[in-house]
Amino acid sequence: MHTRLYRNGVLEKEGFPVEEVSDHVGDPDNTVWFDLCAPSADDLAVIGEELGLHELAVEDVVTDHQRPKVDVYDNHLFITVYGVHFDDGRIDPVEVNVFVTGNALVTVRASDHFDIGEVVKRWDAAASLAGHGVTFLLHGLLDYVVDTQFDLVQDLDGQAEALEEALFEEQVTYGKELQRSMFVLRRNTATLRKVTMPMREVVGTLLRRDQKLVADPVLAPYYADVYDHVLRVTEWVESIRETLANVRETRLAQQGFRLNEIMKRVTSWAAIIAVPTMITGFYGQNVPYPGSGEPWGFWTSSVLIAVTSVWLYSVFKRKDWL
Repeated sequence: MHTRLYRNGVLEKEGFPVEEVSDHVGDPDNTVWFDLCAPSADDLAVIGEELGLHELAVEDVVTDHQRPKVDVYDNHLFITVYGVHFDDGRIDPVEVNVFVTGNALVTVRASDHFDIGEVVKRWDAAASLAGHGVTFLLHGLLDYVVDTQFDLVQDLDGQAEALEEALFEEQVTYGKELQRSMFVLRRNTATLRKVTMPMREVVGTLLRRDQKLVADPVLAPYYADVYDHVLRVTEWVESIRETLANVRETRLAQQGFRLNEIMKRVTSWAAIIAVPTMITGFYGQNVPYPGSGEPWGFWTSSVLIAVTSVWLYSVFKRKDWL
């Protein structure tokens, strides 16, 4: 069971059944956290009744694909964020809903693809701040979410730079592999943008001084650091989108240039072929012509064809048309 009980900033108990939560939240010296993974509507209704959660917030958990947000109610906050998970080369966002009361933090994960164990490790690494209650727990959760998004955007940026370099590699410039890579990267960037852009509003709301549930002057710099990372992630995502747009425009320009090169070569070969066709066609007319029926007439036409063709080839080659 993913449950923890802190008392006066000290981890006192963990792994206890969720049914015991109601026995601990009544003591203001206690801070309780428990985690639910893909719970049923009935389970959420029971938790909502025990903690006094607003019915609209509980309803939002049941409804999938919520936008990252912070809803402020009289006695609790409802927060929706998204973890990022890679599945077969594509980003699979994992919805994480959070209820924040005066001394309880409830995390509700859509699936186990969101590694709650890593969040627990962050709490343990900063155990000296555990005395700040739910503010401390919420910071560890948001810090992990934003850091995973930051790591992912770094990886996407590296892929975008690799695409830029691949544009000028002759062997892959016009291949399907590059086209597929561009499509996948654009799709992943668009998906990441949907879950990162609203995070500015989420963390910004928590930083407001009138937000009493998580207002803590000691942890304010820590939340400000998370907000700074959120800004860097969103700016980086926009930068990647601009890079991909430039890559796409460059690729289209390259395709236009390549088409021009092909047309020049086709035109050049057509001109070379046209000369012998003209001469042989002329000599093949059913009328008398100089050298008709004579060996020297045949050799004259053959030499004329060869000399003219070689001359045209050399001219086109010098002009880089071939």
